Amino acid sequence: MSFHPQMPYGEGWHKSERDMAAPGPPFAFTPENRARLEEICTHYPPEHRKSAIITALYVVQEQQGHITGNAIRHVAEFIGCTNAEVEDVVTYYVMFFTKPVGTYALQVCRTLSCALNGAEKVTAALCSHLQVKPNETTDDGMFTVMEFECLGACDRAPVVMVNNEHWHECQTPEDVPALIEGLRTKGLAALSGCHLAKEPSTT
Repeated sequence: MSFHPQMPYGEGWHKSERDMAAPGPPFAFTPENRARLEEICTHYPPEHRKSAIITALYVVQEQQGHITGNAIRHVAEFIGCTNAEVEDVVTYYVMFFTKPVGTYALQVCRTLSCALNGAEKVTAALCSHLQVKPNETTDDGMFTVMEFECLGACDRAPVVMVNNEHWHECQTPEDVPALIEGLRTKGLAALSGCHLAKEPSTT
């Protein structure tokens, strides 16, 4: 008799659901991006070159729109680390895309303050209006709807971030059609922006 529980090593055994980035086409930094990253790496001691992984991945995304397996391997070679170390960063941070996204990635905060103020309904309204599910892209390639964790603007909930950078605060389900039409016609100028960037300095 054993005091250890019997482990189900058969078909029911847990398998990781982690999605790996598709290999994609061959990837290499442009000469300009490579030079830019080499300069950034000089800000760290040589033994801490890995500190530039996040910056390198942002440059990949800027260059080709999303992170592929071949890009991960190229970043690992450039930084001087393993593929797994780069992949860990890609899969941990939600701002890195491992598949193509639309011109506008609509990232709806779903953490507590936004959730209490109706973020789930905002996501549902976006998906209904655009006829997609979360993490899907519209047929015209213009919009991708995503759910994000806390964006740090709890007093202006619900908040939608666009393309990892641009802010739209106090969004309601009823305002979704106007937001989408505004993005189609005015682009990023249709967004409310972050109120903190608009308030005059008190210093």
